[in-house]
Amino acid sequence: MTNESELTISRLIAAPPAAVWNAWSIPENLEKWWIPAPIECRVDMLDLRPGGGFVTRMREEGAADFQPHVDGCFLDVVPEKKIVFTTVLTEGWQPAEPWLALTAILTFEPQDGGTLYAARVLHKNPDDSSKHLELGFHEGWGTAIAQLAELTER
Repeated sequence: MTNESELTISRLIAAPPAAVWNAWSIPENLEKWWIPAPIECRVDMLDLRPGGGFVTRMREEGAADFQPHVDGCFLDVVPEKKIVFTTVLTEGWQPAEPWLALTAILTFEPQDGGTLYAARVLHKNPDDSSKHLELGFHEGWGTAIAQLAELTER
């Protein structure tokens, strides 16, 4: 059965879950891959615990200022196994009204000596899912995951 409100993407990364986790859990590492280059990423908050804030900013090439990217909240965190965050809440479970409401379920599964990194992105309805798809979900998230692989497979 297909869920029309959900988008998924995955990739086998030739690095152990601990390395992928380190790329996710250390702000300086996350800044290197979270947004497709040449757009720059700045991590303003990465409080990896349920209710902890997740705030990133982005800056287009040549721009002076960073702009909003993600203002969210972590719902579940299991080191080296799973991260769940949403954009409909901010730090401390504060309700938010994001431009695109989503919940992302990211898993890190050991496989063939590497990590199967998978993202399930849930939207509030099929229209929002289609909008995210049209905005380049697979290209953007796929490029970011490729950058994650490049960082961790060194």
